[in-house]
Amino acid sequence: TRLATQDFMYPLFLLEGKARSIEVESMPGIHRLSLDLMLKEIEACMKLGIRAFDVFPVVDEKHKDKLATKSHDPGFFYLQALAKIKQEFPEACIMTDVAMDPFSSDGHDGIVDEYGHILNDESLEVLGAMALTQAETGIDIIGPSDMMDGRVEYIRDILDDNGYEDVSIMSYTAKYAS
Repeated sequence: TRLATQDFMYPLFLLEGKARSIEVESMPGIHRLSLDLMLKEIEACMKLGIRAFDVFPVVDEKHKDKLATKSHDPGFFYLQALAKIKQEFPEACIMTDVAMDPFSSDGHDGIVDEYGHILNDESLEVLGAMALTQAETGIDIIGPSDMMDGRVEYIRDILDDNGYEDVSIMSYTAKYAS
């Protein structure tokens, strides 16, 4: 087994705004970055041979609501940044995070009803909309990290039905019981 620079996928954490860098305390040396600084980080990594990046949004509380509506708003900074990254680095492999928790005022990966129950099927609709708007930015891999039942099949159907058959899905959570 060999491991080389081109085998790595570098996680990036996107902040809204400009000239912003905040260290992630639990991951020394890793910073949350605004797009301008993230583009410089990607450029430096590309020169080192790192060509794959997983971009996670850091969403301010003011943008969150129960239905995670900003998650699939094409005018929101995360989706605009993904498009800019692919425009600047078309050869880079860009993976995204598909989960409601960064955008949800409840902080959960699914829609929570008034009784505290997770509404799985309604949540799939949001995840599908999120995946589709991310694919529309030109990214390469959809990365569901939620744990809703049936999410991968639902997302695959949405992507295929809209002409994004070549956008991959790489789920990186596992659900052992439901």
